Amino acid sequence: VQLQAFGGGLVQAGGSLRLSCAASGITFSNYVMGWYRQAPGKERELVARISSGGSTYYADSVKDRVTISRDNAKNTVYLQMNSLKAEDMAVYYCAARISWLNEPIYWGQGTLVTVSS
Repeated sequence: VQLQAFGGGLVQAGGSLRLSCAASGITFSNYVMGWYRQAPGKERELVARISSGGSTYYADSVKDRVTISRDNAKNTVYLQMNSLKAEDMAVYYCAARISWLNEPIYWGQGTLVTVSS
């Protein structure tokens, strides 16, 4: 199983980034996909998740600035982030879980998002 996240980089505060995560080795449409992030010195936190059918959840800290989406035909989940803030700076990980309530069982390698002020 591989979850390959990419799209991170350096962006100015107020800017946008789109992260992508390509999955292989799993039946992608069977999994709830999520994006997590971990900032230096902080615990990893859930940013957003999306069910196979498109139901979504967003953390309060990113609601209205972030959109999670998926393309089951491409085995890919996306995270569109707008109006980026300094506090969004973190390593972002994609993860796959078997159901909405379970913990993730597969993790990607992470992609770094750096926000400059």
